[in-house]
Amino acid sequence: MIRKVYQELAGTFTAYNNCIKLNNQEWEENHYDKIQRIINDLPHGSGIDGKTEFDFEKSNDNKLIINSEFHAMDQNGYYDGWINFQVIIEPGWNDIDLTIKGKFGKHQDLKDYLSETFGYALTKEMEV
Repeated sequence: MIRKVYQELAGTFTAYNNCIKLNNQEWEENHYDKIQRIINDLPHGSGIDGKTEFDFEKSNDNKLIINSEFHAMDQNGYYDGWINFQVIIEPGWNDIDLTIKGKFGKHQDLKDYLSETFGYALTKEMEV
């Protein structure tokens, strides 16, 4: 079966939560591991150099949250610090509504880059 990455992530997260409610630890762990594999396949490199993690605590049936880090550079090509940000995935009219939140300061243009990069990765198709 072919599904989009965000669909598989949402479905697996729902199954994970159901296993918690039913106290099915074996499948809870299986779903947790699958979520980790999906997250590990999301973009990394080109500034997205820190951790990228699924937020199990803040995600719910209507919103998935991924926490990540971007290693920003200044106009001279020197590293300028880390930006912690969230990728928020919500159901939308055409696929998903994707929001990038964080303290970007003088690097506001990175939001568009991150939205495009994660949007592409989350809406591509995968074999399940």
